[in-house]
Amino acid sequence: MNASSKLVFIDIDGTLVADDGRVPESAIRACQQARANGHLLYLCTGRSKPEIYDVIWEIGFDGLIGAGGGYVECGTNTLYHKQVAPEDVRHMVDFFEENGIDFYLESNDGLYASRHLREHLIRLIYGDVNSDPDVRERMEASPHPFLDALTYGEQDLYKSDVNKVCFLEGSLPFERIKAEFTGKFEVLQCTVPMFGQNSGELAVPGVHKAVAIADVLVHLGRSVTDTVAIGDGLNDLEMLQYCAVGIAMGNAREELKAVADHVTGTLEEDGLYHSFVKVGLIEEENLESAKKVSASGYAEGATFV
Repeated sequence: MNASSKLVFIDIDGTLVADDGRVPESAIRACQQARANGHLLYLCTGRSKPEIYDVIWEIGFDGLIGAGGGYVECGTNTLYHKQVAPEDVRHMVDFFEENGIDFYLESNDGLYASRHLREHLIRLIYGDVNSDPDVRERMEASPHPFLDALTYGEQDLYKSDVNKVCFLEGSLPFERIKAEFTGKFEVLQCTVPMFGQNSGELAVPGVHKAVAIADVLVHLGRSVTDTVAIGDGLNDLEMLQYCAVGIAMGNAREELKAVADHVTGTLEEDGLYHSFVKVGLIEEENLESAKKVSASGYAEGATFV
């Protein structure tokens, strides 16, 4: 590793992966070139480990900060896995079921869906597949892998290996949900825009991406001055503030752009690639041949965080 190498922490959805689950060729090339130049690349995502599919790992990464900072891998070493207390799992499952709010529990053993989640996700991703044959055909032609990544029909959702929960917009305003869980969880609003303004996630208190990044630096004996972070969501706020260079995607929330050192283009505008060029991780090249989406197929599912 050369003395000028950087540690680059990369959000997934909206930063590396598009809403349809694909990774643009320019983003793949940027990551691979940066790594070839001696930089260390870490996925830094709200997703739990089961949502990091093989085709993402095959791009090439040196570690994972998952579950919004609750799970950390450096190479083949697991640094830690912070989990929700059993009584708190029971509380949130009961609350969401009683109020008819669709959700899924994230754990390293799997992703566990509430009763009506699949139908809700299909409507959000595709539209009305029951009355529109064209929409149904599109779903059948391009099935979203996240739908198959979920486990459905579990009678007992009081799981013991829960990293966090994501909930979709439903019958209650976000502030009501936040009031219910403040003090028990970190309550983040609308981390997945598709899920609705009153959607969000509940995470272990004190867990966020910047804390996990600091722990990775201690483990590696590296300085925060060597860090670069790039993201688009509110759960990226702390890491953009903490790292030496913080980059917001063009589609990022305004609150994130306000704290970023740089604002790049959207994923569709090759924003990740151009940001890597701007901060000196890679050298610029002709991207005309990389304007297509990678033909390798779906890379990620639809947790979008």
